[in-house]
Amino acid sequence: MAGEAALRETLERIEALFVGATTPGERAAAANARDRVRARLEELRESDPAVEHQFNLGDMWSRKLLVALLRRYGIDPYRYYRQRHTTLMARVPQRFLDETLWPEFLEMHKTLSSYLERVTSQVIAEAVHDDASEPEVVQPLLESS
Repeated sequence: MAGEAALRETLERIEALFVGATTPGERAAAANARDRVRARLEELRESDPAVEHQFNLGDMWSRKLLVALLRRYGIDPYRYYRQRHTTLMARVPQRFLDETLWPEFLEMHKTLSSYLERVTSQVIAEAVHDDASEPEVVQPLLESS
């Protein structure tokens, strides 16, 4: 699907922004960029120890994205028994979370959400009904005595 390829390309460009790749040559070295971010994470772990963070995500798509980002940087996500499936826990240095991980997640989440919204609207319009607009807001009926 061409849309998926475009989404992957957009996400790769976002990743490149956060690891400093601005030229085509740097983008070709994207694998090395990931290693640099991991090295930075290790440096931060020495000066800024990892702290347990809880992430309450609104949907499974967000959760999948955050799990993938955490694992990319060698951080093991987990959740405690009886926590919701949309809750994630991870031990991450605060500076890494604030300066790298969370801004990258937000940018990728925005791109992914936009893509999923377009695809969902298109599928509904083509397969179910072309009017998927919001329903009208009406006043409640008054009960008669």
